[in-house]
Order: sequence, then C-alpha cells, then structure tokens
Amino acid sequence: MNDAILTIDGISIAPGETAKIKLPIVKLYTDTNMSMPVFVKRGKRSGPTIFISAAIHGDELNGIEIISRLIQSKYMDRIRGTFIAVPVVNGYGVLNQSRYLPDRRDLNRSFPGSKRGSLAGRVADRFLSEIVSKADYGIDLHTGSLHRSNLPQIRANLDDQETLDIATAFGVPVILNSNLRDGSLRECANDVGAKVILYEAGEALRFDELSIRAGVKGIVGVMRHLGMLPKARSKKSLSEPRIARSSSWVRATDSGFTTHIKELGDLVESGDLLAQIKDPYGEVLDDVVCKNAGIIIGKQNIPLVQEGDAMYHIAHFSSPDEVAEHVETMQDELMENYRDPN
Repeated sequence: MNDAILTIDGISIAPGETAKIKLPIVKLYTDTNMSMPVFVKRGKRSGPTIFISAAIHGDELNGIEIISRLIQSKYMDRIRGTFIAVPVVNGYGVLNQSRYLPDRRDLNRSFPGSKRGSLAGRVADRFLSEIVSKADYGIDLHTGSLHRSNLPQIRANLDDQETLDIATAFGVPVILNSNLRDGSLRECANDVGAKVILYEAGEALRFDELSIRAGVKGIVGVMRHLGMLPKARSKKSLSEPRIARSSSWVRATDSGFTTHIKELGDLVESGDLLAQIKDPYGEVLDDVVCKNAGIIIGKQNIPLVQEGDAMYHIAHFSSPDEVAEHVETMQDELMENYRDPN
C-alpha cells in the first residue's frame, strides 16, 4: 500500500495518525446499534499494511487479548506502514459466547458476503470491503472449539512462497499446510490481494497465557520480517518451524469417561496408548491407541466422550522428535524467559 490517506467508513487517517473507529454493522432486534471496533496506527514512514483480526468466531477470545497487548505495547510507536487491528469481528457471537452469528451461520464460511444478504453475509461484506481489501497482509487469530485446545500453530496455504515466508516468520514450532476453503476469509482475502495466515492456539471461552504470549511474539516477528518494525537486537538464531503437510484425528472407540495419557504437544508413536475410556464403575471399556506417529496439536478436554468423537489431532512430520523438542523450548521461553512488550 502507498502512503496516501487511508479511509475506513468515511474516516480518513493520514500517515503518522492513530484512530479508533466504530465500524457500524447490522443492528439488533431492539434497535440497538452494533459496531465493529477498529484500531488504526499509521507510521510516519512508508511500509506495508497489515490487518490483525480476532473473534471471527465469537467464542474464541485469546485473539482479543493478543490484540489489546499489541495496541498497548511500545511497538506501536515504532512502526512503518499501517497496522489495522479488529479485536472483535463477530460482536454478536461474543455477546452470546457463541461461535456463530444469530442466524446460526459461521462467519468464516460466509465470505465474500453481500450488502443485501443474510446477517453473516452483511458482516462479511463489511469486514472484507472496509478492512481486508485495504491490506497487503493479514493474520487471523483463532482458538480450538469448545472443550478443545490447540497447540500454538500456523495454518496457511504453503504453496504460495510469500505466505510461507510470513508463516515461518511467526515463529511457532508447527506450520500446517491448509488449502484455501470456499467461503473463508483466507480465500477471499487472497482474491483481493492480501496474503493471510491463520493462528490457532488455546481453547474457546478461555484465556491461555502461553497461546497469548506466542501470538504477540509471532505477530511482532511477522512485522519485523515485513520491515514494519526494526530487526531484533538479539543475535540468537530462531529454531526453524516444521511443516506438516498432513494431519489426522484419532476418534473415540467407545462411549464413556476418559482418562488422558497423552497431552497437547506430546510426541507419539504408532501403537502408543493415548487414553482409556471407562464406564461409571471405573472398568476400562477400551484403549485409544495412536495409529500414526506425530505431534499432538489438538486435544479434547472434556472427560466425556461418545463413540466417534474426535479426541486427538495429530500432525505428521518427517522428523517429529525435532518438533517435540522445539515445542518444549517454546514453552520454556514463553513461560519462563518472556519479556513483556510493554
């Protein structure tokens, strides 16, 4: 993007200016106006435009905290180019602590949307036209769904070299190749010229400190890579993230109460015992066994399972032991040696 005046909802923001905008969206039944909060920080010096979005699914809250920490951090005083942050895209979902909009549609399957479409379609159209179309890059922040946790990971179309480069710059141990899906933000952002990666970490309706710290650090890493922030002073070389081209789910083989043996981030081998399913008397009904080696990047947390429920999400790598070591290093650095960006 060039250094011309940026306009969002008719509000002009010049280089060097900061703005907080309430972007109007479809109002509620009670004639209550709803808006999408937008924070814009423009550096005085030229550079790319990046958007950071959170709570496209209204029960995924980690991203809201990640964005608030970035906005309040010292980094905002040093940026080149333009930083656009939308901490709550789906305000309806946040109010209802729900993944969906009131029309029961998934916003991340409703792009590009329409000015005269459903509620989800109108919100998607507004977000795409006023925010996404004005950016060169984007990072969309997500968590696992209700009662499921995700290991900090990036999902992106890795067949595009520029997208792969920013995914790598984020710096989490696991990058999962994920093709563009119909109706998704990533697909439509690509159509309007914005390269977008998706950050997955933590659990719905919960703040997870490790995931939040990894998210803040990752976004700063991407902005350094893009030249929007100065390079880090530290000479320490970063561990190269590992790419998984495939992943699989291990499902419950019976219905009952679960005792987990393996946890998020664990290295597992074919034949490893992942969990046991028991009846109310404590008798083991069945063992849940790993079929393919890899790293657990997603896990069900609730101890109740029905036969067929997805319990463990395992990513497959050529060298899973190296990934496991990288995961452990990341956890130690973020929880013990973390520097507050403020």
